[in-house]
Amino acid sequence: MTKVVIAGGGPAGLMAAIRAAEKNANVTILEKMEKPARKLRITGKGRCNITNTKPEDDFLENIFPDARFFRPSFGNFSNLDLIDFLNNAGLTTVEERGCRVFPASQKAWDVAEVLLKKVRERCRIECKAKVTGLDIENRTVKTLYYEQYGQELKISGDAFIIATGGISYPLTGSTGDGYEWAQQTGHKIVPLRPSLTGLELNGYSEIKNCMLKNVELSLLVDNRTVKKEFGEMNFTKYGIDGPIVLKVSRNAVDAVLANKKVEILINLKPALSEEQLVKRIDRDTVSCSDMRFFDMLKNLLPAPLIDLFLKKTAIPAKKQLKDLNSLEIEKLITNLVSLKFAVKGYRPFSEAIVTAGGIDLKDVNRKTMRSKHIDNLFFAGEILDLDANTGGYNLQIAFSTGYLAGEKAAALHSV
Repeated sequence: MTKVVIAGGGPAGLMAAIRAAEKNANVTILEKMEKPARKLRITGKGRCNITNTKPEDDFLENIFPDARFFRPSFGNFSNLDLIDFLNNAGLTTVEERGCRVFPASQKAWDVAEVLLKKVRERCRIECKAKVTGLDIENRTVKTLYYEQYGQELKISGDAFIIATGGISYPLTGSTGDGYEWAQQTGHKIVPLRPSLTGLELNGYSEIKNCMLKNVELSLLVDNRTVKKEFGEMNFTKYGIDGPIVLKVSRNAVDAVLANKKVEILINLKPALSEEQLVKRIDRDTVSCSDMRFFDMLKNLLPAPLIDLFLKKTAIPAKKQLKDLNSLEIEKLITNLVSLKFAVKGYRPFSEAIVTAGGIDLKDVNRKTMRSKHIDNLFFAGEILDLDANTGGYNLQIAFSTGYLAGEKAAALHSV
């Protein structure tokens, strides 16, 4: 019987354990926190967007930086396979807008507990067990060292899986331990950056309680539009956040780190063409000529944005519409369709949903999740240089790569 040792009790590690045990391996999980799946329990604001039901090609369009690497894992254990697995394990799921799948209970905790129940049936879990290093001889891991309750311990095995996650939400245990071990074994680490995170704006004054729906957000890098998203976003004390902001954040973070000029444009009226908007404002200035500019803005904008528009347009609040000149109307329209802010930075790992960067995909066999440097070492989940958009894609990466790693690790020395 193959002995498989897994470092990390998150979704990737738990799924690796379940699959390895199904393949008759003797499995031990070492989890440094007091309870496995800490990050999973709070993901999606506690609701847990498990996966997405989009067809394979559409699904893979949301995976970065190389969706081709993920294709074998996804083909081996797809989004539909995951849903069937969870349903059969006793978790009812529901599909919501955007093909997103959630537990019917709307509780991330239930997803974690279903996985743990499956793991406990056939696997051993050691909590508060912090891995401290690996002993390697002749391209083979011989021993894994760990600390538990003040004791220095070690465990041997036939195959080892590193599924220790990234460095986002470090209070849940994701502190990047696995990157150091990977480097020590000859693996290249692609620089780590926060992804799916809020953006900080330059010269920004806080806009309170302002959530925007059905707006279009464009990301400009060195004056060129590189990404455009439609949907919901919100202003925060530092800048912007929300679903469409998260979708452009990966590109924005990389551009900021490269010292490029980064800007965002918000089209507050994407349902109207600029010509239609001009006609509407011209009509208002004629039919409501005595109306104050401030009152016009109340009809056009969410209340929290009015002060910003007064500042951006430099038009007095009490000015009557009949007194607006063509330049002032042009300023108003420009800000309605392309409200511009400079991006100065991004929110830290402690607030980011996932980590971009990680173990270089060139160092890992995509068909097995096995290291190309160490013969009995496998990787799974967020520790890899593999991340995705919001919508359930990142958890699917964890589950699919974990499933494949567990399957191949169990077969390593099977007879």
